[in-house]
Amino acid sequence: MSDAHETLREDSVLRALIEEFGEIEIDTAEEPFERLVVSIINQSISTASANAVRERVFERFDDITPAAVLEADADELSDAGLGETKTEYVRNAARAFRERDLGREGLADASDEEVIDELGEIRGIGEWTARMYLIFALGREDVLPLGDLAVRRGIESLYGDGEELTRPEMRAIADCWRPYRSLATLYIWRQYES
Repeated sequence: MSDAHETLREDSVLRALIEEFGEIEIDTAEEPFERLVVSIINQSISTASANAVRERVFERFDDITPAAVLEADADELSDAGLGETKTEYVRNAARAFRERDLGREGLADASDEEVIDELGEIRGIGEWTARMYLIFALGREDVLPLGDLAVRRGIESLYGDGEELTRPEMRAIADCWRPYRSLATLYIWRQYES
């Protein structure tokens, strides 16, 4: 059993989730830009809708790279299901990736907050998207994305008997998960989606 799972098992709720779902790991994307595009697609829509849009976008493009996105006709991106606003956001991200190294190497020495600030300079990238990028593109282990509705509802369901909890209360609950709050979040999502 990994150190992360040992730490999380000290929380009785997470221990039960680990026993139910087994040892899951953070699946870090091979291509950080592609993962950022997935997070942009996922913004503010249901999981089912996001999956359908993602499927159409990925069918349309062989590789999701900054160059491919910038070379594509805006209508092509929009027709793939991104819509006008998300097409703009994806293109903004592509330009930013072309201008500076926002991949693992370029952000290796940046703190989580510095990464959030750096990505937040890109129009269309907010804190939620940046936190998803920290977890799924950069593989950061101690990210708690309380901007995610499923995480909040999952914590309320598991720790508050479904009663509404404040974000400070949720942070206090998650404090014992440090330095593996990202992995704990995966278990919260898994439980919420099941």
